[in-house]
Amino acid sequence: MTGPADLWDMADLLTPMAVRTAATLRLADHMAQGARTAPELARACGADADALGRLLAHLVRVGVVDRDAQGRHRTRGEGERLRSDHPDSLRAELDLEEHLPRAELALTELVHSVRTGGAAFPERFGRGFWEVLADDPERAQVYDRRMGTDVAKDAEAIAAAYDWGALGGVADVGGGDGTLLAALLRAHPGLRGAVVDRPDTARRARSLLQEAGFGDRAGAVAADFFSPLPRGYGGYLLSAVVHDWDRASAVEILRRCAEAAAPQGRVLVAENTGADGESPDTALDLRMLAFFGGKDRGVGELRELGEEAGLRTVGVHPAGRISVVEMAPAGRM
Repeated sequence: MTGPADLWDMADLLTPMAVRTAATLRLADHMAQGARTAPELARACGADADALGRLLAHLVRVGVVDRDAQGRHRTRGEGERLRSDHPDSLRAELDLEEHLPRAELALTELVHSVRTGGAAFPERFGRGFWEVLADDPERAQVYDRRMGTDVAKDAEAIAAAYDWGALGGVADVGGGDGTLLAALLRAHPGLRGAVVDRPDTARRARSLLQEAGFGDRAGAVAADFFSPLPRGYGGYLLSAVVHDWDRASAVEILRRCAEAAAPQGRVLVAENTGADGESPDTALDLRMLAFFGGKDRGVGELRELGEEAGLRTVGVHPAGRISVVEMAPAGRM
């Protein structure tokens, strides 16, 4: 039986915020140059010496920092992963001055999302996630790079799960910096394609694809996926896009893809459904709710969204924890 102390450990916000503050101040990077006292670290990271000393005392207590007899600090154990140069670093993912880690603060308004079904992000920050990102090109670039890093973990599995080459051409709608499309092109030499995304993101995708040697087979198109999409591609891929949106918006995005794919094309929806196709990750699902009012869905619910958008599911292709749901305009097989 779980006791009160265990429940408090699960609910306590202090230690997570202390660790994220350490990441934001790059304390581990400063300690990597040699053990430092609290005043020395305060000067290095521009912090109040007394307040920083109190933060360090808590980090010592929870075991991510050591303090020696001279009052000097260095990271230990999991605290090593707060270094930017650690091979398994989490520093950037915890930096509260970066857009995505900062978005985690919207979870403090999760009760709003659970009561209303809407995003908590605007409650915390006054504007929506995408609005904030659109007004800050530097953060948008960091976000695109982070998304590219995340999609790279599943790109090979997605590329192997389906005969992408048979499509002739694929539009990666909301495809970010082009990381996934590059993997598809690499695995399927006869394939051509384009990333379809916001103007700045499309420019970054075009550059990545050219640098990867695919400039003659792929490009990028600036377009809004709530508006008509470019036609002429055999397939329209939505990878980790649908889960960012509520039901009505997700159906509208799928409808735009269906219009562009008609009459003979395919719409491919790649989402984290869990290995059995119906067990999305619960933590990611709640983040989608809080950040966007979105939802991580299983194959069954994705099929229903497709039907509302004028699509019928003609195949499901497992890619580990990802499912690639193949859809065709209604009436096609």
